[in-house]
Amino acid sequence: MNKIWLIIQREFTTRVRKKSFLVVTLLVPLAFAAMIILPILFATGSGETKRIAVIDKSGLFNNKFPDKKGLFFKYLPDAHLDSLKLHYQSAGYAGVLYIPDIDINRPSGFEFFSKGQASISMESAINADINNIIERRRMELQGIDKTKLDAISSTVSVEFKTGDEEKKGSSWVAYGVGYASGFIIYIILLLFGTSVMRGVMEEKVNRIAEVMISSVKPFQLMMGKIIGIAAVGLLQFLIWGVLITAIYSLIPLFISPEAVQAASQTNMQGNNEQAMEAFQRVSEVMGSINWGLLLSCFVFYFLGGYLFYSALYAAVGSLANEDASDVQQLSFPITVPIIIGIIIMMKAVQDPGSPLAVWGSIIPFTSPMVMMARLPYGVPGAVPYWQLGLSFICLIGGFLLTTWAAGKIYRTGILMYGKKITLKEAIKWVVKKQ
Repeated sequence: MNKIWLIIQREFTTRVRKKSFLVVTLLVPLAFAAMIILPILFATGSGETKRIAVIDKSGLFNNKFPDKKGLFFKYLPDAHLDSLKLHYQSAGYAGVLYIPDIDINRPSGFEFFSKGQASISMESAINADINNIIERRRMELQGIDKTKLDAISSTVSVEFKTGDEEKKGSSWVAYGVGYASGFIIYIILLLFGTSVMRGVMEEKVNRIAEVMISSVKPFQLMMGKIIGIAAVGLLQFLIWGVLITAIYSLIPLFISPEAVQAASQTNMQGNNEQAMEAFQRVSEVMGSINWGLLLSCFVFYFLGGYLFYSALYAAVGSLANEDASDVQQLSFPITVPIIIGIIIMMKAVQDPGSPLAVWGSIIPFTSPMVMMARLPYGVPGAVPYWQLGLSFICLIGGFLLTTWAAGKIYRTGILMYGKKITLKEAIKWVVKKQ
């Protein structure tokens, strides 16, 4: 046990001291902060105002374009288009909107002139305003009262509640949390699993393993490497949690409530308004998620899934030689179940009770990703306790089985050089009694 502990310490300190560890550890919280702050900053805008010159030959749009934040319309009915196109910039306009004398039933011929390409927000705002004005005019001609029509329209929404405590719930929040959790597990399995494989390959190719094997057993070397890298991952998640919590609490110091309110009230950018409303909705319903259970399960499936696959990746690393194509061929059968798991996870976040999602959350090859996608929908609501317990048992049993099989492959493969080893030979080492 002391020898395994020494190997764990070596793997842990070697990776923590690398610059890449520090860079990745800092970049993830910064990316999280950027995802929150940048949309608000973009929504508030830079305060720049743009004046649009409007030549309306039809007379239907005169003084009907609503001035919005940063976008104002100036009506020039007597201006000549050709002359205005040459001098609109010197007059302080950002562009010229030309409206011909149109047929209200078949409107066409609208044109906008500017030096550069108009922004998406400006283009969508002008198009929306034109269509709204045409619709209102058509209603007037048909004798339809727009005010009464607006009063008749309904925008009722059902308030969904979950659990015996009847907390506010949201399928979109559960979808987002489940998708993020499953995707993080997917990235963990690929990155840390291949990290184990490359570490074993380097030690084998550089003949470091020969020296270490003289002091420790191959199984001890494999377990020390796997656990050491897992400890690095846990430390990284702990740091991320602390930094993200600190950044989230410091956001009000950098963005005032007025800026958030301005972002939510920006008429020019409907998508931003919807995003801010969704963000407020998310804050209200976060309490419907059992965070204690979710975080505990996340740690379990992180460790279980990592140990399950890392043992196999370590075995593949012990089989590989200098040829990179051999590594790709040998690791492909291990990578495929991970990819299948992320595909099933995408289905599970949409329908957590489907048979595919249920079995995907129980089978150990896919359960770390799929079960994390289902858990935010509620336990025991969407995920009965027996399914969660069975998933735990299968993953633990799968880890023990893969560790046993990988240990037998690792013991022989780590000291074999110059020979191309096939998966068929490796399977024979597993079933062969030693």
